[in-house]
Formats: sequence, structure tokens, C-alpha cells
Amino acid sequence: MNPNLKWKALFIFAVILFCIYFLFGYPVFPTSVAQVKDNFSKQIKLGLDLQGGTHLLLQVQIQEAIGQETDTTVDRLTTLLRAKNIHYDEVRRVDDTHILVRNLDPAQLSQFRDIYNAQFVTDWDMSAAAGNLNGYTWTLKTSAIARIQESTMTQSLETIDRRINALGLTEPTIQLHGRKDNEILVQLPGEGDPSRAMSVIQAGGQLELRLVEDPVPYASQAEALSRHGGVLPAGTEIVPGRSETRNPSGGVESAESWYVLTRLVVVSGRDLRSAVENRNANNPGMWQVNFTLSPEAARRFGPFTEQNKGRQMAIVLDHRVYSAPVINGRIDDSGLIEGNFSQESAHDLALVLRAGALPASIKYLEERTVGPSLGADSIRHGVQASILSLVVVMLFMLVYYRLSGGNAVLALILNLVILLAVLGLFGAVLTLPGIAGVILTIGMGVDSNVLVFERIREELRNGKSASAAVDAGFDKAFLTIIDTHVTTVVSAFFLFLFGTGPIRGFAITLTIGLIANVFTAIYVSKTIFQYHLTKMDRQAELSI
Repeated sequence: MNPNLKWKALFIFAVILFCIYFLFGYPVFPTSVAQVKDNFSKQIKLGLDLQGGTHLLLQVQIQEAIGQETDTTVDRLTTLLRAKNIHYDEVRRVDDTHILVRNLDPAQLSQFRDIYNAQFVTDWDMSAAAGNLNGYTWTLKTSAIARIQESTMTQSLETIDRRINALGLTEPTIQLHGRKDNEILVQLPGEGDPSRAMSVIQAGGQLELRLVEDPVPYASQAEALSRHGGVLPAGTEIVPGRSETRNPSGGVESAESWYVLTRLVVVSGRDLRSAVENRNANNPGMWQVNFTLSPEAARRFGPFTEQNKGRQMAIVLDHRVYSAPVINGRIDDSGLIEGNFSQESAHDLALVLRAGALPASIKYLEERTVGPSLGADSIRHGVQASILSLVVVMLFMLVYYRLSGGNAVLALILNLVILLAVLGLFGAVLTLPGIAGVILTIGMGVDSNVLVFERIREELRNGKSASAAVDAGFDKAFLTIIDTHVTTVVSAFFLFLFGTGPIRGFAITLTIGLIANVFTAIYVSKTIFQYHLTKMDRQAELSI
């Protein structure tokens, strides 16, 4: 045998051996048919449409994050102006991207501009306010908006990923969806009831510890405002919650209440080191969440609680007061959140606090659940269609091209083995459209073989020897095969780039199949022909 042909055969054999081992013999070498099936199921991950599960499409409300940035800037600017004793009438947020500063002291305008240049010029443009000679309008720069959008999407993706993985769901998919619209795709294979996961994903998880300004909660916002003459003290706001009181019979009654709190956040969710659910010692039927602060937060919190002994400290979660206990002494590094929690809701709250707060709220755009029985039907029908198409194609090739058709059959089978192995190797998910891609790959593989075989027949009719006809047939068909495959791969690339989940599954499977087909239809098939020619009599005709 030609040494070059020998190395080709060894290479093909090594590829086949690796693919078969990866699909059926890894990660545990099988000793039974059941282990072979188990290995195969671990390597080929099935999509929701085949396995069953939940598909969620979320949209992050980026405008909220932009508005929060503007609010933070207003607070920072107000604090700096007061620290520098710069007089002004008003600093307020006009909308999500604009701030108005009114009636600055003319003698202090240069100091104001110095603050702007030192602290805010990177993210904000400043221009004179219309109709106000000593006022300015600040506009959030486009570059700053883009930065906020990118960081918000990244943080949202990471937070949702931590929350979902903490629930212990099997192989969830969490990724950005599309190139704009601020969407995140969440797929939960095998999850038939998504309500708990949806609740955990959507929870804000924004924990704040803030001082209570007024010792008694109010029954309404109007009552709280009237208590202060219609204008709240500077640096305070009204926050909803529930208050609990004991009735004459010793029971506990709760009612919707409104608290006047300071805006200063003493401790936030970012300061947490841990959060865990525990049974409520005073009410064994209820649960609570105990949290521990980071060392840095504990160093701040200890002196603060010591200075404010006797005052109430509100525990605010997602802008709602859960409790407002009195500070009886110094508290260094721990606290608890009490409420009407079941064990599951307390566990989920602790999970959300550990995972961190979302930078902006989310909105569900799409929710779709596929039952496991429907997925099993899809698998059965898809596999049946693939096998039927493969059998019909094989019979046609064997009948029409005789022994050379067997060459094409071997190439097709190897094509499918390589396709499945590469899918498993890269962790790609096989979906129902992906099975359609497999069937299309079979068709493209047959097309490539037909091109080659017809070229060989043409060369034989022109009087060439079998060996020369095979070489000429492959050489002349090569560019045509490459051209059709490259154009199809380019089309698949755009399907993947702009398509959604199912379309992407089709594009991935088709692309892998086409690349494998170039290898099998040209390299493998030609090697088989060359090996066959070395074994046949020089005067014998090629069976094609």
C-alpha cells in the first residue's frame, strides 16, 4: 500500500475511533448497554423542545438604571454643594437624563464649575438653563448611557445566573438574547412549573437599613405628610410597609402602614457576607432570614447603632419596610428580617440576598413550557424522519451507483457520527430544528457524492482509466462542492447571528454537518476509492 494512503487511512480511523469513544465510551468506560446509553445522553444535550422544560424571555428595564444614576448624581451634587456652602434654590431631576440646578449664588459660580469639572465632567454635559441666568441644565452623555446599559446587562446576567444556579436546576441556559432590546434568555430544561424560578428571578433583592424619622407609623401617606405640614423634612421620604400590634387577646394584628425614613442608607445588600433562613424562635410556624455583614460594613454599623441607641432601624427590602425594631444597644455584624415567611419563601429570600440585587427591574416578554411527553414525541418523530431519509438515500445510492454507492453510504454514516461528536464536544444543544439540520446535512452529503460520481462516470466515458477518472472526478467536483458549502455556511452564520434559539440550533447543526461533509465526501470518500483501486485488477471496471 502507498505510504501516503496508509497514513490517510490511519488518520480516518483515528477520527472515527475518537468520535465513537467520545459519544459512547466517555466519561465512564461502559460495561453494559445501559452505560452506553447513559454516556450518549450525557454528551448530547437536548433542547427544551425535545427534553421539555421552560423558556423565559426577559427584558431589563434599562431606563430605571439610568434614572438611578441620575438620582445618585443629584444626591452627590447636593452633598458637595452643602459641604462647600454654595447657595442654590433647587437641584432636581428633570427626567432620566437631565438635572436642573436653579439660582446659584453668582459669586459662587466658579466654585460650582470647579465641582463639575472635578467630579462630573466625564459623564455629564453642562449648559446654561433657559430663562435662568444663574442656573444650569446637566445632560447625561451618550457614552455614559452606553456604559450604564452595558454594566446593567452584565450585572443582571450574572445575578440571574447566581439565583438560578442556587435553586439547583439542571443545566440551565442563561444568556443575552439578540443584539439590542436589552433581553435575556433563560431556559430551564426539565422544569415544568416555572413559577418559583420566575419569582426568584424577578425579586429585586435590594436590602437597606435606614433610620426611622418618626417613631410611629402612619395609616396613610396623606397622614404622614400632614404631620409635617405637607412638606417632609429634608433628607427623608415616605416608604410603605406593615406594622404589627398586639390585640387585647394577645394575638398579633398587622396593617398597611407608612413610615417616614431618612434617605441615608446605613447598610445595603452589597454589605452582606451571608444570609440564611431560620425558624422564628417566637413563632415556630414562621421563618426568618438571618444575615451577617462584611467586616467593613460591621466597622461602620457598630458605631452607628451605638450613637443611635433608642431609635428605630427600618429593615427595607425592595422599597418596603419589613420591620422597624428599636436599637437597644450596639450591633456589629448581624441582623434578621422577620415577616410572614414560609420555609420556602424564607429560603428564596436568603438566596436572592446572597446573589445580590438586580440593578434594574425586569419584565417578562415570553413564557413557554414544553411538557416531557411532547418532547419525547418530538424526539421519536425526528429520529424516525432522520433514519427514514438516511435509509432511502442509502438504497438509492446502492442501486444507482452499485458498489461505489457503498462508499457514499460509509461517508454519510461517518458524517453523522462526526456531527454528533462535535455537538457534544462543544456542548451545543440538539433541538428539533437541529434535527432538521441533520436531515438537510444528509441531503447535502448525497449531493456532494452525486457530483463526484457523475464526474467520474463522465471521465470513464471519455476513455480514462479508473484511477485517472477517480482523480479527475474529485478534482473537478472539488470547487463546486466547496462553493455550495461555503455559501450555505455563510447563510447559516447570518441565521445564527440574527435568529432566536430554535433558528440558532438549526444554524449550528447545519454548519457542523457541512464542515463534516466536506471531510467525508472528499477526503474519506477519495481515500476509500484509492484503497479499492489498489486491490482491484487493472483491467477491471469500476463499479459506478
